[in-house]
Order: sequence, then structure tokens, then C-alpha cells
Amino acid sequence: MTKGEFLPLEEVCTVEYGTRVVQKRDGGSIYPVYGGGGATFRMDTSNREDRLVVSRFGMSDECTRFVTGKFFLNDSGLTVSPRNGKLLPRFLDFQILSLNDEIFALGKGAAQKNLDVPAFRSLPIFVPSNTREQQRIVAILDQAFDGITTAKANAEKNLQNARALFESHLQSVFTRHGQGWVEKSLAELGTITSSKRIFKSEYVKSGVPFYRTKEIKELANDREITTELFISEDRYKEIETCFGVPKEGDILLTAIGTIGEIWVVEGDSDFYFKDGNVLWLKEFNSVNPHFLKYVLLSFVESLNKMSHGAAYSALPIQRLNAHRVFLPSQAEQGQIVSALDALREETQRLESLYQRKLAALDDLKKSLLHQAFSGAL
Repeated sequence: MTKGEFLPLEEVCTVEYGTRVVQKRDGGSIYPVYGGGGATFRMDTSNREDRLVVSRFGMSDECTRFVTGKFFLNDSGLTVSPRNGKLLPRFLDFQILSLNDEIFALGKGAAQKNLDVPAFRSLPIFVPSNTREQQRIVAILDQAFDGITTAKANAEKNLQNARALFESHLQSVFTRHGQGWVEKSLAELGTITSSKRIFKSEYVKSGVPFYRTKEIKELANDREITTELFISEDRYKEIETCFGVPKEGDILLTAIGTIGEIWVVEGDSDFYFKDGNVLWLKEFNSVNPHFLKYVLLSFVESLNKMSHGAAYSALPIQRLNAHRVFLPSQAEQGQIVSALDALREETQRLESLYQRKLAALDDLKKSLLHQAFSGAL
């Protein structure tokens, strides 16, 4: 173990708070504004450069982070600087980063965690007996972190490329339609509607599952769900008799918030869903439901591109009804679905691979920091 001593942070460091700013009054275009998390808006002035930021308000589990270049730190974050000449700035930065979990544990509050600053000031900071040892550790970590940063950038680029490949192929299928394909609006092909309103007073402790956007999103991504809301069997039967309920092959599409989560209903289990937030596509008898799902995915992707990458917040029934599509024969629809399913499966495999690699690189950083400040390097 490196020789040295543990001292309270406030004895060897100066705590520097950010400055309160608001976009309406202070917004600009040059420097990003950071606080407790990622960058928010921009300003034309900066107050920090190449610093490690600690979250003060609205803490997440990643409450420490390096920010490179010039930026403005608002009052939701703070920085620390060594004093008395006992610590090198870079050594202190790495040590604070290694204490991320301990700092997060100092957060107080249920809905939003805020840093207990007096407790933070009392955190024990290891101070080696000489700067040469600090320089050695910093050199090792700098080299390792540079390599990890490069590896992460490559993995993130590969992840983006995998997604872009599928999206590009999806768009090409529905923009370069084949011979004999028939053009129709979605309104001509089937019915787009929503559900009958269910009031909170109609919820029961058990009965027929009642799905919201949350559950539709999980089902659309083939995840297990835990049903939290139910309506009574009698109410379900009443709705089924008077208005109908979703059946196998129908499609439910999230249409409020982040739109475009699409679930093709499978099986014959009873359920109902929340009105307004979710659209119901039914009676599309001439269309393979999985082909229709890919049509909708392509449509949502084109909407997002037209909005310069910002996800649409709502998709009204009228806009969906007016969307025009080209339809091949049922047999060709099935062939296209099989090809897209196979490509999507491969894309998801690659995404999972790169996401695991990114997680492993994050774990490696944590391991190196632990070794550095436990005397193992």
C-alpha cells in the first residue's frame, strides 16, 4: 500500500459551487451548460475548463464525470480543487471519480436526491506522502483511460452503424416499391381508433389486465411485463359487446410521448388498454400484420428525420389515416417480413454485443480506479 494518510476532503480541497443561470435570460450558442447531469443549453461565457464535476442537485447514480473543454457549470454541480499543495489536480480528479458510489450514497431525498454537502466535505481523501507516487498513478490511469475512450468510441460507432443499417434497409423497402404494388392510404385499408375511456374509479385489484404505454412498450420489445392495473370482467364484457376489443393480429401503437412502439397482438388472452396514449389498428384484412408493423416503423422513422432527429411528441389518428403505402401481394408481404425479421434479429444481436462491450469497458474503468486507490497498482 502506498504510504500516506486519509484526511477530510475540506482539509485538502476547496469546494467550488456552480452559478445559477436560466436559459431564457442567459442562453447563448458557444459553451455547453453542465450541472448535475449532461449538457443542457448553451451560453456565450464559460466558468470551467477540463474539470471533474460532482452532482449537487438531482443526483443520478453517475454523479461524477469529466467534462472536457470550456463549459459553464450551473448551481446543480460543483468542482473541487486541491489546496496546500498536497494533491495533484489530476490525482484528485481520479480519486473523486473512484468515490462515485460513496458520493451518490450521500444523496438525500426520495423523489430527487440532493448532495449532503457537509457529509461530502467530510469524505476521507487519501493523500500520498509524495507527489512522485501520485504522478505514477496518474500516468497509468491516463494511458488506460485513453485506451478505454478509444475502444468506447469504436463500440458506439459500431452500435450506431448496426442500427443505421437496419433503418436504411427498412426505408429502401418502402420507398422503392416493386412492380404490381398497389398504393392506398391506411384509412382505405383498415380502421384506426383508440379505446373507450376507463376511469381510475373502474380499476380493480384483479381481473382483466389494463395496459398503458409502459406495458405496450415492453410487449413491443418482447419483454416480460408485470401487470399493475386491472378492470373487472363485467366491464370488459360490456366493452367487448358494445365496441369490440383487440384481437390477435391487431396492432397497438404508442402515440403520445415517444411515439412508435408497435405491438402486434398475439394469442387470445383478454386485456384492454388506455385511451388516447395508444392507437388501435384493426380490420386490416388485406395486410400481413407484421408487414404493417414495418410500414409503421418506417413511417415513424421518416417523421423523426423530418423533425431533425427530435422524436415527435404526438401522432394524431388523422395523420396516420392519411399516410399512403404501397402494398405487394400477401405472398410477397410474407417474404419481405421474413427478410426484415432476419435482418432485425442480426441487428439486435450486434447491438447486444456492442452494448455488452460498452458495459465491460465501464466496469474496467471502475476496476482500475479501485485498484489505483486501494494500493493494487
